[in-house]
Amino acid sequence: MEVNSFGIPIFSQGRKSRSKMKNRKRTFYNIAFYSPFNKDSSKNLIVMYDIPSDKKKERDWFRRQLIKFNYIMIQKSVWVGPSPLPKDFLDYLKEIKIGDNFKTFKLAKSYTNFKKV
Repeated sequence: MEVNSFGIPIFSQGRKSRSKMKNRKRTFYNIAFYSPFNKDSSKNLIVMYDIPSDKKKERDWFRRQLIKFNYIMIQKSVWVGPSPLPKDFLDYLKEIKIGDNFKTFKLAKSYTNFKKV
């Protein structure tokens, strides 16, 4: 019988056994895209998205990619950064079926993050 670090037995009733979890294959791999933008690129594109909770891994990956592209989070699902997004990145979003879950808006003037003192 398997025990935890305190010596208390671990019952596998209702949950998967650890040995089964070790042999489980990871089903979600994502491509890492490198940023074609400079740190000082003008932030003139707003990205708004609503990715369903059943695609949580894809949503978290999407947020990490926006950070790599030097985007700034305005709200949890509203980001601003340089444009345009790379074509291969947009194609990949369609491939993993989240391409229809976001919208982009081009800004007339570049976004500046003013902090009041």
